[in-house]
Amino acid sequence: MTVALESNSFFMGIEYFAIFCSGLMGGLCAVRKNYDLFTMMITAWLTALAGGIIRDVMLGALPPVGIADKGFVMTALGSGFAIAFIHPEVDKLKWSMLTIDALSVGLFAVNGTSKAIIMGTSGMTAVFMGMFTALGGGLIRDMLLNDVPMVIRDRHWYAIPSAVGCVLTVFVCRGVQYGWLNFTAEVVLDSSIVVVVVVMRLLSVKFNIMLPGAVKRHNTYLPSQSKYLRRPIVHPQADDFQADDFDNETGEGRDDD
Repeated sequence: MTVALESNSFFMGIEYFAIFCSGLMGGLCAVRKNYDLFTMMITAWLTALAGGIIRDVMLGALPPVGIADKGFVMTALGSGFAIAFIHPEVDKLKWSMLTIDALSVGLFAVNGTSKAIIMGTSGMTAVFMGMFTALGGGLIRDMLLNDVPMVIRDRHWYAIPSAVGCVLTVFVCRGVQYGWLNFTAEVVLDSSIVVVVVVMRLLSVKFNIMLPGAVKRHNTYLPSQSKYLRRPIVHPQADDFQADDFDNETGEGRDDD
């Protein structure tokens, strides 16, 4: 059994394109910090493939595809080399790069989840593996560059679409395992899930949709604890022990209040 989107040359081409563009985004972060070419290439490689490396290590699929697949590795490193020359143009393509980034998140989420299911994990584990695949590269990139990770600092929907995509992919994979869906239906549904992830991400940015934070409150509904405070308990053998401070019935210090 293979990952559906990886068995089709068209979708494999899209995945290579997503890896390249994801690498461009990672390399651009290094450019903005004025790092050298080597750092740009390493940052691009980590952004594009580190999520898959985390997934494969946790699943025991060794060596990880992020260092074993020559095509993936060369594509990621090539994007880091390219960004050194085309970074002014890439920096201005806000919506185009945002769309490509969302596409890569959707593809990695579906592929990561499907691979975990194929290797016999539970549905919940597969969801986590899919999210590691989709978000792990950007997380490691930002930590390496000493930035607050994008998944935290971007209050628009970023992790939420990937989580939705992973959950939906679990249902599709189960449908294939139980014989409810054929291969063609799986490809169509997986492609639809990627589209859902992209649309959710773009709509959240376009219309400034964000998850709510903590509820602002100014009053608490707990009673004051000052009246429950007691004097320190003094052992009867202590030098400063006073008989009047000791309650014979409860064995506790009296509260004169």
